[in-house]
Amino acid sequence: MGRKAKKRTLSRERVLAAAVALADREGIDALSMRNLGREVGVEAMSLYNHVKNKDDLLDGIVEVVAKQLEPPSIGGDWKAAMRSRAIRAHGVLMQHPWATMLIVSRANVGPAMLRYVDATIGCLREAGFSWAMSDHVWNAIDGYVYGFTLQKLNFPFEPEEYPVVAAQYLHLVPETEYPYLNGMTRQVIARTHDGIQKLELGLDVLLNGFEQHLRG
Repeated sequence: MGRKAKKRTLSRERVLAAAVALADREGIDALSMRNLGREVGVEAMSLYNHVKNKDDLLDGIVEVVAKQLEPPSIGGDWKAAMRSRAIRAHGVLMQHPWATMLIVSRANVGPAMLRYVDATIGCLREAGFSWAMSDHVWNAIDGYVYGFTLQKLNFPFEPEEYPVVAAQYLHLVPETEYPYLNGMTRQVIARTHDGIQKLELGLDVLLNGFEQHLRG
């Protein structure tokens, strides 16, 4: 009875939510139709009533993530809007560790993603950027956020471990051969550095640079 009830209430939204939860918990490689069927309590074949195939499933979970992103406001303070957009995107992607690579490796044309991109372009165009420069700004910021996120997700040490590990490797970078790396390690890395820079620092450098271009 319970199993039949689950089948009757199954929907695309429920399937996608379960797929996101499974990928969050076990990684994207664990997202098979068989595993997903177990997740929602049905046979794998029943899922095809709600998703066409594995590609449709992957497109669908990207859309779930896209709905959590923050489209920038159009016509106001473009720097503040794009800064907030980037910080929000990083936070969402950290909650879904599989999502960054999926987003950058697929053509994402779901309504939520299209609205997100359209608002991004609109924010930049209304700020005064040309079509071509809007494309550069959008992609430079996203490239930075995606790269920063992937580095953070894959960094091999815990933040508190990094200074200790750096100090242990210091003998491999003698000052006579690697003066700048040695100095950086002694003065910064082996003291308090956690191995990952602040997202906002690089983001503000990018935004300030693009603002100068806009004014110039």
